[in-house]
Amino acid sequence: MSSGETSLMPEAAQAAVPVARTVLFDFDGVLIHGDAFYLFMRERYQRSLLRKLAVVLALPWMAVVAPFSRKLALRSLVHIGLLGLNEGRYKAVAHAFAATLARRPRQFSRDGLQALRRHQAAGDRVIVVTGCEQVLVTHVLEQLGLAGVEILASQLRPGLLGMRVKLHNIGRRKPAQLAALGVKEWQVVYSDSLVDVPMLKPAAEPVLVNGTPKLCKKMEKALGRTITRVDWF
Repeated sequence: MSSGETSLMPEAAQAAVPVARTVLFDFDGVLIHGDAFYLFMRERYQRSLLRKLAVVLALPWMAVVAPFSRKLALRSLVHIGLLGLNEGRYKAVAHAFAATLARRPRQFSRDGLQALRRHQAAGDRVIVVTGCEQVLVTHVLEQLGLAGVEILASQLRPGLLGMRVKLHNIGRRKPAQLAALGVKEWQVVYSDSLVDVPMLKPAAEPVLVNGTPKLCKKMEKALGRTITRVDWF
């Protein structure tokens, strides 16, 4: 073998190694059918008559604020649902619910979870970027055997009467959260929602999961280009 041939080998070997990509997955509607935090809150209300009564008492106030701020009205429902839970108690309750949820196999997208694992096997950096709450989604993924996945999610904080919303990780907050983590570019994004356009737009390959033709058309108009569309079950 000549010296010229030897000098080319490391460069050729490097070229043959695939470059790891950064791949983002939404959670609700992509890896799970439905909204995990909504399911959690629904159970909280189903289990407590006092919480239901508290909502009834708060209805007049929510009716006043809802036309001006739907977000504020929804946060009130969350705060009432979390009354009496300190940080430790919330983690325990969320963990227990995650274990229950994981025992419902039809609740999760088999195809979505397989796609996530394929990206992991390929050496890609996988990050779940979601509006679901951090503790809850972390425990759910742990129950599904995905404990090592990076997660950027909504956050709660302790309050005087219970846990309260600190940050709702949706829309433009998703790329902002990624930037805070030091992630400045990503190649693939899997999402089911127009709300994720700020996260989808910079991606080399935006993927719409289980989108109707109408939603697909709206998404492509918002992004200014065609997208990949997949049907996952």
